[in-house]
Amino acid sequence: MNVSQRNWISATDAARAIRAGELSAEQVTEACLARVREVDGEVQAWAYLDPEHALAQARERDAARREGQAIGSLHGVPVAVKDIFDTEDMPTEDGTPLHAGRTPRHDATAVAMLRAAGAVILGKTVTTELATYSPGKTRNPHSPAHTPGGSSSGSAAAVAAGMVPLALGSQTNGSVIRPAAFCGVYGFKPTHGLIPRGGVLKLSRTLDHVGVFARSLEDVALAAEQLVGNDPLDPDTRVRARIPFVTTAAEEPPLTPMLAFVKGPAWDRAEEETKEAFAELTTALGDRSFEVDTPDSARLALDWHRTIMEAEMAANLDREWEKGRDRLSDSLRAQLARGREVTALDYQLARARIPLINEGFDEIFERCDAIVTPAAAGTAPKGIESTGDPAFCTLWTLCGMPALSLPLMQGENGLPLGVQLVGRRGDDARLLRTARWVVGRIASG
Repeated sequence: MNVSQRNWISATDAARAIRAGELSAEQVTEACLARVREVDGEVQAWAYLDPEHALAQARERDAARREGQAIGSLHGVPVAVKDIFDTEDMPTEDGTPLHAGRTPRHDATAVAMLRAAGAVILGKTVTTELATYSPGKTRNPHSPAHTPGGSSSGSAAAVAAGMVPLALGSQTNGSVIRPAAFCGVYGFKPTHGLIPRGGVLKLSRTLDHVGVFARSLEDVALAAEQLVGNDPLDPDTRVRARIPFVTTAAEEPPLTPMLAFVKGPAWDRAEEETKEAFAELTTALGDRSFEVDTPDSARLALDWHRTIMEAEMAANLDREWEKGRDRLSDSLRAQLARGREVTALDYQLARARIPLINEGFDEIFERCDAIVTPAAAGTAPKGIESTGDPAFCTLWTLCGMPALSLPLMQGENGLPLGVQLVGRRGDDARLLRTARWVVGRIASG
């Protein structure tokens, strides 16, 4: 690979080349930093970046390899981290002046897992305000006049712009899938409770997920395999055997996959070109897809999600409300005000709907390997005052199902148009395998 293009190397190839001594971690890290210098003045994906500290980490990784130490599967690979994940060696400011200068004493569990696998933590990427709706400074790498989505805006943009091969994000509504779709990269939101959330800004225990951004499915699988585990700081995780994401994702499906096209409860918000694109997509899938209605049990899913999210946000951000509500955006103040008015009965009734919705989808998953549905209403909206509508992600986040954004289509304006693939809870590796088949089927069709 040309030296000037090393920043575009995949995480999988970089790890392989570093392990073999064909590249050094310092060379890959310097290539990423050079790309940052080249394009981040326009994209503005980074909340904190110390190039010398990043290079020092890379040199440590190279020294460990030369000394024959055991190395992990991400050894020397640069990774970006959304600025709501605690990092013991960098500030974590959560996209709000209320947390300016905050310097955690410990890494978030997911960050510690990345370091244990040998990753170089390149820096912290921009998040929207407290991972909610008020945008940060990041622009869409395909067109600075358009939003990159949110709340994991910097992570998606940094990967899309070739500044880093992998990035961590989070999703409470649509904050991984939507920016991945708008920026034209792969975004993976796992089953709820699969990747630990210890040391990550808490908005909603019921809805918060840790996610991954990458430029290939192989890289998604590589990262996901390192991030699954039990976390005493996250009561929704549990002890489990290692999930063979890499092996499973690379396998041919034992049977040709079947896809269920589900429009979802937000279909009336889809732009006309999105509706036309999905008609073409299902035609391309031919007899391997069928359309099915959203179960009646999910009819009010958007309302139930909002009830749960805003009530739990109001509890978890109570300190920010009490001490600094005048420094919060209008949109966040409105969310927290509504959350403080949610009754205990409405909250409990909304949470009680989740298993019933999943039961309704279990019947659909008996007939298919995955659900195909839009990742967003359309391409990235023009303007950076909004991060776009998350409604096409809401149902799947509420249900805690694994979801992937696949960069398979393009709008008439030339911007990416994402396809969302959704799997049954716990079938994360199978979802990646099915996604690989879908990508191959569309590419060959």
